[in-house]
Amino acid sequence: MGRVSQAQAQENRMRVVDTASRLFREQGTQVSVADLMKAAGLTHGAFYKQFASKEALVDEATAHAFAQLSQRYTAGLEHDGRRGAAQQTLIDTYLSVEHRDDAAGGCPVAALAGDIAREGGGPEARRVYAEGVAGFAGFLATDDEDGLVRLCTLFGALVLSRATNGSPLSEEILEAAHAALTEGD
Repeated sequence: MGRVSQAQAQENRMRVVDTASRLFREQGTQVSVADLMKAAGLTHGAFYKQFASKEALVDEATAHAFAQLSQRYTAGLEHDGRRGAAQQTLIDTYLSVEHRDDAAGGCPVAALAGDIAREGGGPEARRVYAEGVAGFAGFLATDDEDGLVRLCTLFGALVLSRATNGSPLSEEILEAAHAALTEGD
């Protein structure tokens, strides 16, 4: 079997990082390397050609997930033209049933918190996570309200809604948080 080109190797690496980012948000960082590589369509052995360790992949996948989140709210700013409108769009989307049901494609703040707190990655993952939280909170800040408070409301509502999914309480939580964050708008 021939060697892959540098371009193909880079493409494979990005496929693994993207797959890991989604799987870690959906299932947690305990996903095995074998399962992750299978989901990426690559061999288990290929992992060790790309990454020094699983911890290194967790670090990179965490950074990738936060980069995607940042792109979403930056795109919202460009689309809506005003910060308040972009924030409203984000709140509407974040507190939706669709977002609740799409952990793999959803917010890394809610999906990765438990794993990062339990050392799902190394110090780099914690640093990236903290920077991502700070950036997201900064985007959510208004003249009247602290972005961290708004982020905590979003985060808490999403986590509780996911934990109670299947009961009427799940959607009530999303609706209550939405009302609290959009009150007076």
